[in-house]
Amino acid sequence: MRCFYSQALELELPDGHPFPMDKFRVSKEMLLNEKILRPEEIIEVRATDYHRILRVHDRAYIEKIQSAALDRKEQLLLGLPSTPNLFSRSATEVEATRLACEAALIEGVGVCLAGGTHHAFREHGEGYCVFNDVAIAIRDLQDKQPNIKIMVVDTDAHQGNGTASLLGDDPRVFTYSIHVGKNYPTRKVSSSLDVETVRYVEGEMYLNALFQTLADSLDKFAPDLVIWISGADNHRNDRFGQMHLSLKEIQRRDEVLLRAMIKNRIPIAILYGGGYNRQPEFTAKLHRNTIATAKRLAAEYRGL
Repeated sequence: MRCFYSQALELELPDGHPFPMDKFRVSKEMLLNEKILRPEEIIEVRATDYHRILRVHDRAYIEKIQSAALDRKEQLLLGLPSTPNLFSRSATEVEATRLACEAALIEGVGVCLAGGTHHAFREHGEGYCVFNDVAIAIRDLQDKQPNIKIMVVDTDAHQGNGTASLLGDDPRVFTYSIHVGKNYPTRKVSSSLDVETVRYVEGEMYLNALFQTLADSLDKFAPDLVIWISGADNHRNDRFGQMHLSLKEIQRRDEVLLRAMIKNRIPIAILYGGGYNRQPEFTAKLHRNTIATAKRLAAEYRGL
């Protein structure tokens, strides 16, 4: 199972910044130290080509990111400081997602050990999301396979408003998002299907809604590829997710969703999405668990 990563993802942030930038490195180390992944299964990537980003984002916005020229209001909306390394970090994350999608189509499962920047719009970023890696990867795939049908499954606790905005008019793409209705982002954009939960939704209620609506969507759309923004912010101890799932309930989410895809030979690219747990390193553990489940199930169903 190929996983895509880069040290460039480890952007330095000011002390006390709420985004847990170290979760990418820590989860990767967990996967290696616990021998869930072999070193050769983690492929180092470089920044994606400029023209791929330009397929989705406005040139003036891209150049602002490149030149670290975001004004204070734009930085507040984005939630990240405008620094010289922000472009390379974001363009590298895009490439990791793009390669994970290609790997999924070839091997059944591909993993970006980051990704899921679903709040990025054409002309601006918000919610820690600079470039929309999912939309860019999809446009790249469509350039090679114009008729490919792709479903974006977003189980991050927050609605994927940027993804819905960028892909909403494309009948070849189905965007599914299950999220807290009254939570960030304030400005939501309609997905192909939005499943809104109450604030602090309990695990059983959440899982019932997820499994039923996702199964129906898969049956109706019949995708050639699923891009899954998994999300670790569903946990009851998350600072921003406003859901109330336990560790075991998130593991059940992962198990059922991944088994459905892998057993039925639906290629799936797995992305991290958000996670802001109050307990240090727990967000990384949740991401690690998702990838460990994917690795186990991929091995279980190999050869079927």
